[in-house]
Order: sequence, then C-alpha cells, then structure tokens
Amino acid sequence: MLSLISSSLSFLMGGLPSILSFFQDRADKKHELALAQMQIERELELRKAGFEIEKQIEEIKTEQIKVQAQSRTEELAVQSQQIAVTEKVALLQHDTESAKGASQWVINARAMVRPGIAYGMFLLLVFVDVFGFLYAFKTGVAFDVALNNLWDDDSQIIFSSIIAFYFGGQAFKR
Repeated sequence: MLSLISSSLSFLMGGLPSILSFFQDRADKKHELALAQMQIERELELRKAGFEIEKQIEEIKTEQIKVQAQSRTEELAVQSQQIAVTEKVALLQHDTESAKGASQWVINARAMVRPGIAYGMFLLLVFVDVFGFLYAFKTGVAFDVALNNLWDDDSQIIFSSIIAFYFGGQAFKR
C-alpha cells in the first residue's frame, strides 16, 4: 500500500511542475489579454481623438478650399469686367480713329445707324398696320380679326426685340 501511495505521489509530483506551469501560463495569458485589451482601448481612444482632429483638419481644409474657390471666382469676375472695359475702350478708340479725317456728315450718319434702324422698323410697323387696317375696313373684315392678323405674336416679338436692343443698349451705356 505504501508503494501505491508513494508511486501516486511520485506520479503527481512529477506532473506538479506541468500543473503549476499550466496555471502560471493561464495567469500570464489572462494578464496579457488584459494588457492587450487596455492597449486596444487606448488605441481606440487615440484614434477617436485622432479622427476628431483629422475631421477638424479636413473641415478647415474644406473651408480653405471654399474660400479659395470663392476668391478665384471673384478674381475671374473682376478680370472679365476688366476685359470688357478694355474691349469697350478699344472699340471706342477704333471708332474715334476711324472717324478722324471724315466729314461731319459721315460722322453723323454713323451715329444714326442704330436709331435709324429703330425708327425705320417703327415706321414700317405703322405703315403696315395703317394700310392693313384700311384694307381690312374696305373689305369688311372685323376689327378684332384684322388686329389679330396684323399684330400677331411674331410681330410683337420682332418689335419688342428691336426696341429692347436699342433702349437696352442705351441703358447699359450709362
């Protein structure tokens, strides 16, 4: 019996380092797992803080891009206005230079081109409408029918375009 107990104890004592190392390994792994968990949490907090900082940096960059784009748009608008003014000055200089040495009659005729076209179109409209109404009256056409045929949509569009071009151009000169 003593041999049985001693052999059992010897067997257990031989395995005791393995059993102790199993528990030690288990404790070490539990400790490493806790450290890894703490490290992951720390990295997540840093990433979160980093992402917030990166988000703020990106918002600042986006705002800078918007400001630069707006500034560039305003610069382009100013440049286009300067180009328009430069072209207008060049055209006026060209007109002035081409009028040098011309008689006063030629200068006045050149100045009357746009008003002459507007007046001519108005007189043409009056002529067509007056004689159209006279013809409609002599042939017995009703007034409303004659008016609809003489002052139709196309006539209105043409006449309003000419007047808007002439007077609109005059308004923008000022």
